[in-house]
Amino acid sequence: MKDKFWPFWLRAARLVELIFFPSFCRLCQRLLDKPKERVVCQECYDSIRLPSAAYCWRCGRFFAVVGEPYLCLQCQVQLPPFSLHRSCARYEGVMKELILLYKYAKLKVVGQRLANLALGFVREEEFWAGLEVVVPVPLHPKKQRERGFNQSLEIARVVGRARGLEVEDKALIKIRNNPPQASLEAEDRRANVKGAYQVRKTEKIKGKVVLLVDDVFTTGSTIEECSRVLKQAGAQEVRALTLAQA
Repeated sequence: MKDKFWPFWLRAARLVELIFFPSFCRLCQRLLDKPKERVVCQECYDSIRLPSAAYCWRCGRFFAVVGEPYLCLQCQVQLPPFSLHRSCARYEGVMKELILLYKYAKLKVVGQRLANLALGFVREEEFWAGLEVVVPVPLHPKKQRERGFNQSLEIARVVGRARGLEVEDKALIKIRNNPPQASLEAEDRRANVKGAYQVRKTEKIKGKVVLLVDDVFTTGSTIEECSRVLKQAGAQEVRALTLAQA
C-alpha cells in the first residue's frame, strides 16, 4: 500500500535502478523490486517464525513439545549466572542462512534487520523492564581484525537505539584468542571459554542491570561465562538476548 504513495521521482529512480542495476535476493534469487529491499527480499524475512514449542523460562532453551514455559532440568540442577535468556528463532533454515550471510559476507544491513526481528519477537515486559546498559559479547582483537567487525556489537547497537539504552562495547573484553566454539564438541565448550573474558571498565556495569547480546546460543557456555564475569565485576543482574538457538 505504501508503494503507491511514493513520490513519482522516487518510483522513477527505483525503476531505472532495477533496469540498469538489477539486484537479486542472496537467498532465494528473487528480484529485489520493493522499496528499501537490500541483499535479502522481504519474503525471506517474513518466512521466519517464532518456534511454537515451549521453552525454559530461565535459560530460554526451546523444547520439542508445545506448551507453557517451564524450568528445564538443567536449570533445576544449577541455575545459570544470567537471570533470563531469549532467542527469537531456531538456528536453522532461512535464519541460519541469514546469520551466516551477515557474519561471513560482512553484510551489516542483514544484521540490522535480524536485530529488529528479535526486538519484534521478544516482547515479554519482564525481559525488558529495568535494563540499564547493553553489552555485546566481544571478539578477541585479532579475530575482530580478521572479520572486520563484531557481529554482536552491530546487533547491540540496534537494540540499544530501539530501547533507549547505552551500549558499552569496551566494558567487556576478550583476552584469550581461543578456538571457535563451533569447532568443539559440547563438553569442551565450557572449558574453552573459561577465563577468556574480562571486565575492563567496571564503572560502566557496576550495580546495573545488563543486557548481554550475542548472535547464536548453542550450549550457552559463552553467555554463561560472560555473565559470570560481569556479575563478579559488580553487575546487579545479567539478561541475555541472542538471534537464534542451535
